[in-house]
Amino acid sequence: MSDDITHTEDEAPKVRKTTAEWMNQLTAEQFYVTRQSGTERPFTGPHWDNKLVGRYDCVCCEAPLFMSDTKFDAGCGWPSFFQSVHPESIRELEDKSHGMTRTEIRCRQCDAHLGHVFPDGPKPTGLRYCLNGHAMTFVHGGSRPSKSGEDT
Repeated sequence: MSDDITHTEDEAPKVRKTTAEWMNQLTAEQFYVTRQSGTERPFTGPHWDNKLVGRYDCVCCEAPLFMSDTKFDAGCGWPSFFQSVHPESIRELEDKSHGMTRTEIRCRQCDAHLGHVFPDGPKPTGLRYCLNGHAMTFVHGGSRPSKSGEDT
């Protein structure tokens, strides 16, 4: 991802840092995944097999993204969820890379690349948010945030 990415007013990230600041904050793998739209190899990243109760937050800005009660084993080797904490916590973009059309998901707060969403998940949503584990931190016992962003 380039620092000069163009955003509309509605899509402009609230957390903005220079490439050097992101590189200083993140590990090499986290930077590759979140700031360069990379993908970790399946079954290698953190959280793909985590079964603890808690919340998954953005590794870049700590925005709440997903709760453990929406996580499921999709068998794909990446953490998978059927619903985000709030629809406004992530944004979707069309991704035509690698010779296919997919829906990329990014953190709405800082524009970190998180992964992709597919229409092959379980009920009740039928969605599979397939995330890179390096794009998230896990907050053990973390609660579901309210609409205003405060933990409840």
